[in-house]
Amino acid sequence: MALIVFGRRVPTRLLLASALIKLAATAATLAFMALPARQAQAQSVAPQSALAMGMTEMPGQDGKGVVTVFYPTSGAQAPVQRFRFTFNAALDAAPQRGNGRLVVVSHGTGGAPWVHTDLARALVQAGYVVAMPEHRGDNNKDDSDTGPESYKRRPGEVSRAIDVVAADARFAPLLALDKVGMYGFSAGGHTALSLAGGRWSPARFLAHCEAHLGEDFASCVGIALRLTGGPLDGLKKSMALGVLRQRFSDATWYTHEDPRIKAIVAAAPAAMDFDASSLATPHVPLGLITLGQDKWLTPQFHSGAILAACKTCTVVADLPTAGHGAMLSPPPPMNLLPSNLVELLQDPPGFDRAQLPEVNRKVVGFLSSQLLP
Repeated sequence: MALIVFGRRVPTRLLLASALIKLAATAATLAFMALPARQAQAQSVAPQSALAMGMTEMPGQDGKGVVTVFYPTSGAQAPVQRFRFTFNAALDAAPQRGNGRLVVVSHGTGGAPWVHTDLARALVQAGYVVAMPEHRGDNNKDDSDTGPESYKRRPGEVSRAIDVVAADARFAPLLALDKVGMYGFSAGGHTALSLAGGRWSPARFLAHCEAHLGEDFASCVGIALRLTGGPLDGLKKSMALGVLRQRFSDATWYTHEDPRIKAIVAAAPAAMDFDASSLATPHVPLGLITLGQDKWLTPQFHSGAILAACKTCTVVADLPTAGHGAMLSPPPPMNLLPSNLVELLQDPPGFDRAQLPEVNRKVVGFLSSQLLP
């Protein structure tokens, strides 16, 4: 699961146990397992017109978080800077009618909208309004409450983002919200699986890590520690299990439904704590993006489990040479991230980012096949 730290350093003065308690919760995203799956036909959706991409930031419901909205506009674009990212958008320009549909994007752990602006632009050019909620306690400004506690809230935050857009006088007349699309990456992919009908529990996460800690260490512990094959590996595993057992004993099954959401894409979703059988026949059409060289996760426990169980899922894109950070476009500034995180997020040798525009077109195509007449 991506822990994106835009311009911030992970504190090194924290005690090891304290770091583990926080970062074990960032067990995270999905990697690709080479097994038979339904492949999506490439569906490239041509832009409706040469509309520009507008952007506005709205307060979330009850003042919780921010909802960033990208949308079609005829306004003039200019460079916009957010954190270390600069992109072209028409800031607070008047929206223009597109295809009448909304897509909600859920970012990864410690994430922000800015690493998904290339996908947002592809969606806007196809006529969509795109809403990106800031997940409370699990974003680039505040990562104090990541993992299962955030997982419980995230689907509801997606639903409230729809409500925020629906209540805005600029967008409400332009949208029909009976068919909303959803895209989630990493922890946002976990959110996507929940909204597709999956059920998960913190205790299932613990059981997975007790059984497969050595095989799936990074997804259980995050970046606090890494196994090196040295004599301290046994101690690291023991300490990790001690912290995990303190944190994740809740056996409650968590689910969330929003009948407005009619199509979902989960990109590299965190999946080890799901009952895979609950996603055998998802409630809505579900597409997955798989990353073959994702070092954060051991493939068989994440995408492999979902694809093996799901009878109707579509592989929207299979990127066998991609690492965990591949779908962050533009990517975060690697020179500002801790070395352990860089190792997990940097593109592996042989991965070509020039293929990402086509992946974005496939995402747009999958969603459009379900949301548009």
